Amino acid sequence: MLRSKGTARALVLSLTAVAAAAAPAVAAGAPFITRFSTVTTIGSAVPASGPAMGDVNPYGVAVAPRTAGDLMRGDVLVSNFNNAANQQGTGSSIVDFSAGGSVKTFAVVPQPTATPAVGLTTALVALKSGFVIVGSLPAPGGASSAAGAGALSVLDSHGHVVETIAGGDINGPWDMTALDRGRRVVLFVSNVLNGTVAANGNNVDMGTVVRITLRIPRGHAPVVTSEQVIARGFIAHTDPNALVVGPTGLGLDRHGVLYVADSAVNRLAAVPGALTRSTPLSGGGLTVSVGGALNDPLGVAIAPGGDVISVNGADGRIVETTPSGSQVATKTLVDPGAGNLFGLAVAPRGDGVYFTNDAGSGPAANSLELLH
Repeated sequence: MLRSKGTARALVLSLTAVAAAAAPAVAAGAPFITRFSTVTTIGSAVPASGPAMGDVNPYGVAVAPRTAGDLMRGDVLVSNFNNAANQQGTGSSIVDFSAGGSVKTFAVVPQPTATPAVGLTTALVALKSGFVIVGSLPAPGGASSAAGAGALSVLDSHGHVVETIAGGDINGPWDMTALDRGRRVVLFVSNVLNGTVAANGNNVDMGTVVRITLRIPRGHAPVVTSEQVIARGFIAHTDPNALVVGPTGLGLDRHGVLYVADSAVNRLAAVPGALTRSTPLSGGGLTVSVGGALNDPLGVAIAPGGDVISVNGADGRIVETTPSGSQVATKTLVDPGAGNLFGLAVAPRGDGVYFTNDAGSGPAANSLELLH
């Protein structure tokens, strides 16, 4: 969604100190997000210098699980979707909010194809091996009519692109989650461009979720060993304000159920057996919850107790939903919040929830924030 440009000056707090702040006491078994009552701005995600200086519209959020290369355990990475001219689908930077309190540009991702744009999406994961994987949906000039299939760029722990995963079933990678077992990683990627561009803004039920299995040889870049569409039939359409609306946030629970934010129809969907499914589940998966507090759900994460946490693109709220579909809690993160929230991630040890906020002006604009 369109955002105003912010400043490159970062207001940085120590992530370790903030995440360790005491949370209010709640009854045992209470919803996860009710443990937290404070929202703190960690800092601006707008690069202050370099070739991507001024990138805005922070989308993806990922927490580094281990120290490797330029990454410290607990660092929070944020990807930007817009360039300094606020053109959607042209941002190329990943910003690193260090657990030690500093902020820097971790990477500027070059165009992975002949398309003269990148456009880093909410699809962002940081792996135990030190590799970082980010999705790109390029839209030269910021126009949805020019949107391309994009790719997944694999970066090493120093922010250098070492591999590109493209083609096949990857078509507009919009979000991503991973089951990370070190040398073997399973990625789940939502795709929003299947049939969308040709539809000229009309709804098309061709959005997909793809499972990609990676083998990571010691000392070498990841190798794709399998690729499988596990769900299809999600609604998607182009939009002048959001570029594309379609299946977005993904979260995998400990039972192998993949949850999907079906943004276009205000729905959370589930894909059971996501790790082993050999044929696609049609119809956009199984409906878990629809309507109610859900209002253009985008980012998704799984709470420590197994509930599904999602953020709304249309009203700035975070919503907690049980696997059985009960919406048990909601909080306002940004008010007014239409068009401000995208990615989120649970903080280490469950001490809060990191999220991106495209709202505001001045030094806190286009920021990483923490509910704690």
